[in-house]
Amino acid sequence: MIFRRYLDAVGLHGLAAAEAAGLHASEWYALSLLDLEGSLTSGELSVRTGLTTGATTRLIDRLERAGYVRRGADPADRRKVVVEPVPDAVSGVEAIVGPARRHIAEVIARYTPEQQEVLFDYFAHAAPAYREASEEIRRSAGKGRGARRGGAG
Repeated sequence: MIFRRYLDAVGLHGLAAAEAAGLHASEWYALSLLDLEGSLTSGELSVRTGLTTGATTRLIDRLERAGYVRRGADPADRRKVVVEPVPDAVSGVEAIVGPARRHIAEVIARYTPEQQEVLFDYFAHAAPAYREASEEIRRSAGKGRGARRGGAG
């Protein structure tokens, strides 16, 4: 129950932050990925977000119109599009996430350095576990959609 409340609070914060930035949740997530990675090809962004290539193109269009990202050619393969965050625009996101960072820093400061190591070890291992769980959900949902479509006919 406590863990579910924590996850719900994190999810709610993500939704509120996206809304404050004038973005949809998927756009906020993509912007976060780009901020962490520096740049991704449109294909990599599609895979990482779980969106179709068409939906990813529309997402990039919206982020570009909003001034958060820019497109460029991949220097290694000019046929590919590289999407990179616009530093000045992304730095404006700091104002949105600042309160959460401040509050979480206060929470983490309550723990000893040894306990903080355990917390950060958890974060380091939990993030990939959640990504894998997300992929499992997408794979099973994709199978379910096809089965429902076929059975509805």
